[in-house]
Amino acid sequence: EARAAPAQIEVQFADGSTFHLSAEFLRVYSPAADSKIRSIAGEKVIFGRRHVGIMSAESIGNYGVRILFDDLHKTGIFTWDYLHHLGSNKFSLSRNYIKTLRKHGLSRDPQRRK
Repeated sequence: EARAAPAQIEVQFADGSTFHLSAEFLRVYSPAADSKIRSIAGEKVIFGRRHVGIMSAESIGNYGVRILFDDLHKTGIFTWDYLHHLGSNKFSLSRNYIKTLRKHGLSRDPQRRK
């Protein structure tokens, strides 16, 4: 049975807040250095990740979680504070991401292979 990688995770915090964070959003805001980042005029831009999924998540003690994405990105460790920040600011961060893509003529969709 083939299954698609999950497209989002739910994160619950002791303060009662719960966030649903998409795989694309987490991939774009991964705290790791990434060879797939394009630097445009000093601005780091990740694009083409609309359909990325989450293959696994591994707890890193009380510190945070390492997420393995289906594009094989796995070097970012998301601290609990950082995940809370992402969840609390999801809408403004998403808006900024879309604005940055438009500004540089890039897309959330993967590039087609020629």
